[in-house]
Amino acid sequence: MLHLFLKQKKLLVLWLFTTAYASTSCSSYKNIPYFKDLSKTSISDDNIQNYTPITIQPEDILGVNVSSLNQEAAAVFNYNLNRVNGNNYDVAPANPVVGYRVDAIGNIQLPLIGEFKVAGFTTSEIQQKLRQRLVTYLKEPVVNIRLLNFKVSIIGDVLKPDTYTIQNERITILEALTLAGDLNITALRTNVLLVREQNNKREYIPIDLTSKKLFASPYYYLKNNDVIYVQPDKTKFATVDRGYRTATLVLSGLSIIAIVLSNLYR
Repeated sequence: MLHLFLKQKKLLVLWLFTTAYASTSCSSYKNIPYFKDLSKTSISDDNIQNYTPITIQPEDILGVNVSSLNQEAAAVFNYNLNRVNGNNYDVAPANPVVGYRVDAIGNIQLPLIGEFKVAGFTTSEIQQKLRQRLVTYLKEPVVNIRLLNFKVSIIGDVLKPDTYTIQNERITILEALTLAGDLNITALRTNVLLVREQNNKREYIPIDLTSKKLFASPYYYLKNNDVIYVQPDKTKFATVDRGYRTATLVLSGLSIIAIVLSNLYR
């Protein structure tokens, strides 16, 4: 009887130890802060040398708005995309922004002009090129170009994983992560993955958010269609799985207690 009681007591102690261990966080605070090698007591500065304007790629969509002293002639460039492709030039709303999709060889199709090369150029360069072409047709043309489908996707261990449309053409990886509500406390800040597709290549770039070297990285500024993956640490799995494990432990503990009490009062 004593031997059985001691055996059951060992089982109960083991269960209590396992429960306490399961509820303890494995993460270390030293892995949480960003830019650990950046001075927190003095001001420092760097010249920005790693920013390059976005260049247009196939499958991008360009917003084009043209105005002129002879506005009626300029209006043909500002029609709805579907009607432009269908050669049905109905009157469009005032000051519209029309989307022109860049084809596989880097061109867009414009009224009157026809094929117009845009791939590999910035929106500012395209604006200048198009204005020069339009002088033949319009009096003092004014051209505005904007990338309409600039987006980045953020997945993994962040507060709000999603695909985010960017309103301008300059966004940093930190700004993008801010849009996603920042990394969760369980995220690996030393192992963020940036996936980038350009020039028919796909790059997989490791990013370390704990080092100030990120600010000088050529990948600090994001490009269209970039994907950011934030890997969770082992604590994340433990957190998600905690409910299942807790339920199992509770049931096991209740069973052990029931056996102990049953033998005590037999």
